[in-house]
Amino acid sequence: MSALLARYLPFLNWPRPNAADLAADARAGFTLGLILVPQAVAYAMLAGMPPITGLYAALIPPVISVLWGSCQLLGAGPVALTSMLVAGSLSGMAAAESARWVELAIWLALMAGAIQMLIGATRLGMVVNFLPGSVVGAFTQAAALLIMLSQLPAMLGLDWSQARGALAAADPRGLLGSMDWTAFAFGVGTLVFLSALKKHSKRLPIVLAAALVTGLASWAIGYGARGGAVVGTLPAGLPQFTVPKLLDWEDYRSLLPAAAVIALVSFVEALSSAKTISRSTRRRWDEDQEFIGQGLAKIASGLSGAFPVSASFSRSALNLFVGARSGWSALFAFVCVLASLLFLTPAIAHLPRAFLAAVIIVPVSNLITPRFFVRLWATSRAEAVIAASTAVATLIAAPQLQWGILAGFILSLGYFLYQRSHPRIVEVAVHADGTLRDRQRFGLPPLAPDLLAVRMDAGLSFVTANPLEHFVIERCRADPGIKRVLIYAGPINSIDVTGVDTLIYLIGTLRDQGVDLYLAGVKKQVEDVFDTSGVTAMLPPHHVFRTEREAIAELTAHPVRP
Repeated sequence: MSALLARYLPFLNWPRPNAADLAADARAGFTLGLILVPQAVAYAMLAGMPPITGLYAALIPPVISVLWGSCQLLGAGPVALTSMLVAGSLSGMAAAESARWVELAIWLALMAGAIQMLIGATRLGMVVNFLPGSVVGAFTQAAALLIMLSQLPAMLGLDWSQARGALAAADPRGLLGSMDWTAFAFGVGTLVFLSALKKHSKRLPIVLAAALVTGLASWAIGYGARGGAVVGTLPAGLPQFTVPKLLDWEDYRSLLPAAAVIALVSFVEALSSAKTISRSTRRRWDEDQEFIGQGLAKIASGLSGAFPVSASFSRSALNLFVGARSGWSALFAFVCVLASLLFLTPAIAHLPRAFLAAVIIVPVSNLITPRFFVRLWATSRAEAVIAASTAVATLIAAPQLQWGILAGFILSLGYFLYQRSHPRIVEVAVHADGTLRDRQRFGLPPLAPDLLAVRMDAGLSFVTANPLEHFVIERCRADPGIKRVLIYAGPINSIDVTGVDTLIYLIGTLRDQGVDLYLAGVKKQVEDVFDTSGVTAMLPPHHVFRTEREAIAELTAHPVRP
């Protein structure tokens, strides 16, 4: 097999399965497929899409994700967070489940997929690191709360327009009159059943069991025929793979920010799942290749007439738990979805929407963990404030959720730049262990009466050069007795042109004031810059020390300048 072929068709590198592997993958795939079918329909409705598009999104995209991704056990397909982002992004642009809404969602999938493919193809997978875990965690929890609130009326059987009026008028009878008690029984009953058996959800297909019971009950009592909210008639057969018609330029401009947010946020979920699976299976995975796989899955979903998909953390964990060994499990799950599209759409049509709302609420509730903010506050109060601000911004921006994570990104970037522009610069002296430590923190005497020893815990760049210059100049100005300055450069891993210019300025200025500058612990990559920029030539050889111990021995032996 040529290297070029293996690069563009990574699934050709899969090992040939044996009978035991295929049996394990079949068990895992069918288990996953039985759960995926009702979830796919529910998440399509959460995205404001026709229910059948959930099955379209669950058919080909998960297989594409596995074939072209790097983690074979990822359970891709419709997920709650991405579906909520779709609904929020298209809100105000069209009516939910309308032809216009579907058209925009298809293009959103294609654009988000293209962005992910571009990131993966250009080896820029590290871009996801610019979304801090604190921001993503806060955004996810706020989005989960919004998802649950959006599904509560359907689960409780409330006619929200009537219920809102009754609440405003403080009319409890009106509120009770706005409820469909059959839907309430379906929704709350499903909620109680799934919550009670949650700990068994990895061993038993409890979602499928709830779907069978509620579907049969709905059919038996003619719930849909008498006006109850059910999935309704679904078209049978496979999706039509077509290229959608072009939109107006303004539509693309409106969709682009949302597509970028979906591309990054959905990949964070895939990243978390892939890391967990990789550690459990001890198999290497490649984030750039995974970007390509996830991007192709979204494009396949769009061409299927569906909405953006992503990797599901819960389904990926289930796939691993039930013993899947390779990507073949996705093919067996594909069989389940295919069978549902071909033969089971009449049965799915009877599922109450209250049941689907409960199917969404139960797994999403696991995303809400108040301890997340408590731990953040104990670790870093600044990050906790940023996380809380992200959550509040997401709640305020609803349904345009992308502005919430954008606010968190901007706050985190601002905090990052603030930290880098305020590096830790301290005067150091000899600690009992023989190293140079912070004088103030450890209560240490100076190295010598005429010596100022300085350490900056950052690279010397255009951001940090001025703080170092000001620190040294101000200390020398405040203490005329200082005749020698030692810069311990051990923590300085890099230096740019501004850093070089600042160092040259310090050498000249201090020399004019009768103060000598010394360097210690300069790293090789920084030393190379010193050699090429002329800094080394400005300092006598005995003013540069390889290690801090050499500097301590030499400078403390001569307490006054020679």
